[in-house]
Amino acid sequence: MTRKRLPIGIQTFRKIREDDYYYVDKTDFALKLIEEGTHYFLSRPRRFGKSLFLDTLAEIFASSEPLFRGLFIHDRWDWSRPAPVIRLSFGGGLLHSADRLTLKIHELLSINQDALGLHCAQPTTSGCFGELIRKAHAAAGERVVILVDEYDKPILDNLGTPEVARDLRNGLRDLYSVIKDEDAHVRFVFLTGVSKFSKISLFSGLNNLRDITVSAAHSAICGYTEADLDQVFAAELDGLDRERIREWYNGYNWTGEAVYNPFDLLLLFTERKFRPWWFETGTPTFLVDLLTERESWLPDLGRLETDADILATFDVGNIPTVALMFQAGYLTIESEEEISGNYYYRLRYPNREVYQSLNASLLRAWVPDAQASVRHRKSLHQLLLINDFPALQALFSAFFAGIPGDWYRNNRIAHYEGYYASVFYTYFAALGLDLTPEDSSNHGRLDMALRFNGHIYLFEFKVVELTPDGRALQQIKDRGYADKYRAAGQPIHLIGVEFSRDSRSVVGFEVETQAGLKTS
Repeated sequence: MTRKRLPIGIQTFRKIREDDYYYVDKTDFALKLIEEGTHYFLSRPRRFGKSLFLDTLAEIFASSEPLFRGLFIHDRWDWSRPAPVIRLSFGGGLLHSADRLTLKIHELLSINQDALGLHCAQPTTSGCFGELIRKAHAAAGERVVILVDEYDKPILDNLGTPEVARDLRNGLRDLYSVIKDEDAHVRFVFLTGVSKFSKISLFSGLNNLRDITVSAAHSAICGYTEADLDQVFAAELDGLDRERIREWYNGYNWTGEAVYNPFDLLLLFTERKFRPWWFETGTPTFLVDLLTERESWLPDLGRLETDADILATFDVGNIPTVALMFQAGYLTIESEEEISGNYYYRLRYPNREVYQSLNASLLRAWVPDAQASVRHRKSLHQLLLINDFPALQALFSAFFAGIPGDWYRNNRIAHYEGYYASVFYTYFAALGLDLTPEDSSNHGRLDMALRFNGHIYLFEFKVVELTPDGRALQQIKDRGYADKYRAAGQPIHLIGVEFSRDSRSVVGFEVETQAGLKTS
């Protein structure tokens, strides 16, 4: 097996092919799109290969035949008819005003005029764009291909200032509406971005786009599949645990074949370490702030259900939590169900990287003493390894003491027992542990189940001011929560934890260990 160079951060198809980097052939997807339609939209999280796919399309339409030798499309495409390509990308730089957006669009249009050897006389951005499309068609004798990358980035960069985001949205809507007006001169259109803004807000003038975001046939249009690892990156797998690679990085799904984030695997192959490579490239500040502001029920985040309309609802000032998490890549589709013409989705965390890293990020935002949070997580893992329950009780008290006073006083769910379960859940989840929050059985709902190191831990949390006569451990026993776990044949630890809102401390911590059923 011959090893090649790893294309870390490279989004240029020509560079990858000419300099002999690894390349996962996506030209079968490109050909299928071109043969089946003309106007497309695709939403994928950041660093998933959208820009590289767009660049591949550009080289196909430019008839750069030598670059495609040995690839799927090579013998299936007419390389004798190049088409003019207009490319717009909003990926570079930050735009914090409508004036800056206008300047950026003028810059992009100027670059395309130079590339096509044309000149626009129209003074406005929309006028110039339309003129460029018409002139490019006339000059080449072929209708124009329009490729737009990061179409939504100017808006996303300003979600914290809604009035600016709306101004930028309106400016982009004015630009994109030109594409439909000039449809007679257009052969193919492809727009990509992270989010899917509603057609009413952004695409009201471009309502003929086919959205392939959750099309099963295009689920693997970006990203690497299991087969890609075996066939393309086989030389890089030596010495790496394949199952661990799958647990950490696979699992992104848009109703079809699951994929890996390319950035994760390329960094894993070069560094040979399992780390949240993709997550570390961009701190989800806006997401963390939103989850905090909305006092989100954390144990539910990795098992949400929604419908197609909510999943696609995204606009300035109206961003459902589930839509934001899905479009940003922190949730993915587990299953799709059609009922009377309506589509419903069950969502989950895609993999360990996202599950563990997002909860760690939330924990850092909520606990003022970040260093203490690090120590607590490390201690939690060590104490579970040796089942030191007295020390675990002291650690839980430290968890409780770390909850900010403002949260305790102001959080509207802080008066419920589940609030404390949620905070504690985040500590466990930030370690990437195998948790089942609010595990249901015929007898009721257990607060949290943990499988770790060949043991099973069942937690019940109580607030003594709310249930003064209810003992947490006794409830686990009375309701038979352990019954469904006995067949595993592993030791089962029943752990009742009781808090006092008044004293802000752990006032009860009881543990009872039971043996699992022995199997012959």
